[in-house]
Amino acid sequence: MTAAAIPMRRLVGVELRKMTDTRAGFWLMAVTVLLAVGLVAVMLIWAQPEDLTLRQINSSIIGVMALLLPVLGILAVTSEWSQRTALATFTLVPIRERVIGAKLLAAIGLAVAATLIALLLAIVTNAIAPHVTDADGSWSFTLGDFGRGALYQTLSLLAGFAFGLMLMSSAPAIVLAYLLPTAFAIVSEVVPGFRHTADWLDTSPSTTALLDGDMTSELWQQLLTSELLWIALPLAIGLVRLRRRELA
Repeated sequence: MTAAAIPMRRLVGVELRKMTDTRAGFWLMAVTVLLAVGLVAVMLIWAQPEDLTLRQINSSIIGVMALLLPVLGILAVTSEWSQRTALATFTLVPIRERVIGAKLLAAIGLAVAATLIALLLAIVTNAIAPHVTDADGSWSFTLGDFGRGALYQTLSLLAGFAFGLMLMSSAPAIVLAYLLPTAFAIVSEVVPGFRHTADWLDTSPSTTALLDGDMTSELWQQLLTSELLWIALPLAIGLVRLRRRELA
């Protein structure tokens, strides 16, 4: 079987194993779940009863998990160079875009899995809450709520993935993936007259509304334009760099 004939599902399976069976990947996912569990404990002790509903608990857990997901996306790409497997990987599969495509699909799969874990934790928490607090334990939750949560998780992970591919080095990618959007948001607040334009380039307003379920037509457009800047652009730069980079 030639490299080009290797089924994509097999490549995705390989990339999933590479993302989860390393020490860094395993502990990163474990810490992410532990943070979510810690948030659940905090909410049961200190949250207001009206905030202890399935929808609100799920959104809070997703927000916490998404803090670390960009690092998982970064490591999915940069591990090829940090672990010195790039030569073997791209020799076995010479079409480099197929490898990146498999990594991308594997990353999206992990984001959906993280969303399912968040929902499971939210269900358990919502079942416990009425017994230990004054919450009424509302079970209102729709498929749209799950879809928005999955999209939020996916965008968070893909932002790290794109920076990882652009820089191909873990440390700089991690720093810039967190620093640049934060710096941009600060600048947009302090520069007079820039706030309206920044809403179309800063991901924070639209992704916050996405998680809260408060999206409007304009916010969907702002989400698209901002993610083109923070995901599509570095991803395109990374693909160009990857095609030109020597593997030796």
